[in-house]
Amino acid sequence: MCGRYSFAVEDALIKERFGVSVRSAIYKARYNCAPSQHLAVITNKLPGGLEFFRWGLIPFWAKDPSIGNKLINARVETLLGKPSFREAFRRQRCLVPADSFYEWKRNAHKIPFRILMKNQSPFAMAGIWDRWKNREGEVIHSFSIITTEPNALMSSIHNRMPVILLPENESRWLQETDDSLLQSFLKPYPAGLMDAYPVTKLVNSPGNDSPEIWIRDPR
Repeated sequence: MCGRYSFAVEDALIKERFGVSVRSAIYKARYNCAPSQHLAVITNKLPGGLEFFRWGLIPFWAKDPSIGNKLINARVETLLGKPSFREAFRRQRCLVPADSFYEWKRNAHKIPFRILMKNQSPFAMAGIWDRWKNREGEVIHSFSIITTEPNALMSSIHNRMPVILLPENESRWLQETDDSLLQSFLKPYPAGLMDAYPVTKLVNSPGNDSPEIWIRDPR
């Protein structure tokens, strides 16, 4: 699964890397992005800008928004089989920009790891989004991160990882409409381009959201 990540990138680099406009008044560096928070996404409806959606997909047909707490991730294997994901996969896809994500390795204790690109560059995770409205007319836009089987690096840490799109497939993920082609993008990212190291338990609490989270745990 993917239950935490970071997106702490300078405005100019966001624009250069993803080709989107950034409004500094609403964007701030995030070192510990967590479910239920409103976080930056780039959608197929507005590919030229950052929007802020709630993490935890609430399908348009849901009776209660609390379902989003269970839908922070969408398994690639069930995208077309589950009603929660099928229509969003076909019509409402997004990029979830990040510069690292976190996962917990289970030994005698759970050890948090930070996983990032070797060159420390930002990347885009594949996501889907939806629009939900309650009886009072309140609208919530939400998203889920797609996960897949681990690559060689991740397999020693966890049995799932987020789908990180190859840069050349990012715009295609937003634009294409063929199911088979879209699914072909959803592969484990090349392990040789990635790195991982243990961090302290500061990351365990969503209330901790500072650069100190990135400090290597000397254990």
